[in-house]
Amino acid sequence: MQLVVARIGRAHGIKGEVTVEVRTDEPELRLGPGAVLTTDPASAGPLTIETGRVHSGRLLLRFEGVSDRTGAEALRNTLLIAEIDPEELPEGEDEYYDHQLIDLDVVTADGTEVGRITEISHLPTQDLFIVERPDGSEVMIPFVEEIVAEIDLEEQKAVITPPPGLIDDRAEIASSRDDVSGQDES
Repeated sequence: MQLVVARIGRAHGIKGEVTVEVRTDEPELRLGPGAVLTTDPASAGPLTIETGRVHSGRLLLRFEGVSDRTGAEALRNTLLIAEIDPEELPEGEDEYYDHQLIDLDVVTADGTEVGRITEISHLPTQDLFIVERPDGSEVMIPFVEEIVAEIDLEEQKAVITPPPGLIDDRAEIASSRDDVSGQDES
């Protein structure tokens, strides 16, 4: 199975280093020296990581065979893809790889269908499930213990206990506001 683990940003300095937008929870495992990654577009790789370091909160990588700014700049916006065993599990309990969560059905604790996870967005403060609803709209659900009550990989579902307003239809919210404002008029 292939997993996008990073996107190459701009060149850094003149010795072939690039900034990297990390898209994995395990950069030390996936983006360490010696790692061989395929690329999208495929014409850029495969790339072997020669060195890596953190500078001003950003991961910088240098690849074998890329020794100057011109070579580094040519890699800009390239996706780095790692091959992983689909049976591989994270070390910690209650930790999941993105590929395990994509396509899970999302339901509330009372069994109400919310939708299907189509993407995981990794933000600095928390991760978000991007959930496609049955009507084609999307809702973002914070992947936090207070909201995501259970992940059941066998049943292929995520059970959530959303706070009011998180997944409510806008039409329902608007109609409840109309009901309240209509009561004030009488």
